[in-house]
Amino acid sequence: MDALISRADAIRPVVNNRKGDKSKRGCTPTPSSSQKSQPQADQATSATLTSIQKSTALPRSLRPKSPPPKGIKKHGHITNRRLRLELDRREEQTARAQALREDAALLTEAIGADAGRIEVESEMEKTWRLSQNEIVREVGVEAARQQREYKLDGGPYRARYTRNGRHLAIVGKLGHVASYDWQTGTMHAELQLRETCRDITYLHDHTHFAVAQKKYAFIYDQNGVELHKLKNHVEPARLEFLPYHWLLASIGNTGHLKYQDTSTGQLVASHRTGLGSCHTMTQNPHTAVLYLGHQNGRVTLWTPNQAYPAVQILAHRGGVTGISVDPSDGGQYLATAGVDGLVKVWDCRMWNVVREWATRGGGGEVEWSAKGVLAVASGGTVNTYNPPHNHTPVPSNPHAPPPLYLTHPIPHRPLTSLRFCPFHDVLTIGHSKGLSTILVPGSGEPHFDSTEADPYENRRMRREREVLIDELFHLPRQIAPELITVTGPQPGSLVPPPKVTLSGGEGKTPDVPFARLPRIDRLKVAGKYDVTEEDASDVEDKDGKSGSEDEAEEKEGTGAGGEAKKELKERTKKKMRGKNKAMKRYIRKHRKNVIDPHTIAIRAKLEKQREERRRAILAAKGKESPEDTRKPSVLDRFRREKK
Repeated sequence: MDALISRADAIRPVVNNRKGDKSKRGCTPTPSSSQKSQPQADQATSATLTSIQKSTALPRSLRPKSPPPKGIKKHGHITNRRLRLELDRREEQTARAQALREDAALLTEAIGADAGRIEVESEMEKTWRLSQNEIVREVGVEAARQQREYKLDGGPYRARYTRNGRHLAIVGKLGHVASYDWQTGTMHAELQLRETCRDITYLHDHTHFAVAQKKYAFIYDQNGVELHKLKNHVEPARLEFLPYHWLLASIGNTGHLKYQDTSTGQLVASHRTGLGSCHTMTQNPHTAVLYLGHQNGRVTLWTPNQAYPAVQILAHRGGVTGISVDPSDGGQYLATAGVDGLVKVWDCRMWNVVREWATRGGGGEVEWSAKGVLAVASGGTVNTYNPPHNHTPVPSNPHAPPPLYLTHPIPHRPLTSLRFCPFHDVLTIGHSKGLSTILVPGSGEPHFDSTEADPYENRRMRREREVLIDELFHLPRQIAPELITVTGPQPGSLVPPPKVTLSGGEGKTPDVPFARLPRIDRLKVAGKYDVTEEDASDVEDKDGKSGSEDEAEEKEGTGAGGEAKKELKERTKKKMRGKNKAMKRYIRKHRKNVIDPHTIAIRAKLEKQREERRRAILAAKGKESPEDTRKPSVLDRFRREKK
């Protein structure tokens, strides 16, 4: 029987659960004559175990764990057992993560920054002399397959990769759209829209992509079915998707930058740039700030929470044709190309030009790779430059181009798109006759985080990563658009302590944060305090007595005089409550150092009213102010005598 099972490659129980099994009673079973005559029983058992191990997995709680790192802090002084175990578990996880980071740092240092690049034996040899055919012959078989040539009708074409670099979407100007897995050749969708299409981008993954068509922007699924028609995005020319904020941004011929929330379908922001049509846009992957290149040579930086550009620089003497942010240095460097034929590398910390050189053929496209390799397409040639030469200036010749790494001529003009494939040494070039894929050794990032972007992701892993959207709940991994800033704290950092405080005296409260101070104190700290904003009840009398002293006198006073004082005080408070709010608001708005006759007249009027109230209070107390030098009037005869 065992021989038949082994020949059929069937799965049989590892442990015999029969009642007469002697192994359960602790006895060693006696091998039968059939088992002695057939030595294939042990082989069948091993084959069975192997077949089970392929399709099964132990739970995480039962999997063997590596020993924890040494020097982990214990929390034995905590009496609560649940809290003690939780703190120990977190301490162990932190130690393991630190050990993994140290291993990754050692691996990176051992590999070096120039790992994977072409090396020459002498100074006479140049890497740019190598052609793609020579590179393909020297690399492996799998890498050689990545060098391809796509001849398509309907160009010029633009391309876009997913975040993990597995899928590729292309769009032609005449309406040819396709999305496919370029490694396996599996086609997801292919459309013939028969209208002008300007750009394409993937959304959160390859299952959805957006196309900038002639009049509006449209969203399609992986089968090519139209899902949404975005009527707010009129005549879009460029599209960008912010993966951590789930925002689809577009800019086009109307000059309006619009942000669309793809999780809720709402239009988050719409900014009027005021600089005409724009056909160049990119994003900083570290800050999610959009960089726009305009026709007048300006480069502007935009965020959804500001209706004006955060930064505006004059980059070129003509229109900006290409713009890209270096992802290898945290977005510190920016490359621009213009119609004037210049390529400039900017330091975004001080906005200074660190490198500048001229190219042939006028304006072109620029693109940075994950390892800092800069690709420039101008005329009919694509040139690549390695760091740190493209970041460091040459004092003797500031307009000298950096050393050339690789070059590849393409006869099909114009060159309209440059895209580096993530985690691969591949550069995709879009031109009028289709697409060209060339190999640029050392341009791709070899390390990847499987929780962010996994090049080997399958359907089950993608389903685990996806977040189902519910109408009653927001996306848990979606970051609010208000947190996008050019310069500011990173999301998740602690709130800095307040800078402005008001110290208390002896016996008073200690320093109080500026935001919690009363309004009058905040005005005093900011230097914007004005006497016109004082209330009548808080103004001290000219004789040196404050409102609290007046109240004490009212409590001590008796008779008609005290009642008159109290009545006049209450009437004055009720009368002044809420009065002249519009005037005070007007004065607050006109606090500038400007001589305004209307403001001066209002201040004089308020001063006159304040003086009249003071005199009324003194008259009620039975006192006469020595400063009262009012001339007698003809109307005094009509005044009633005081009782």
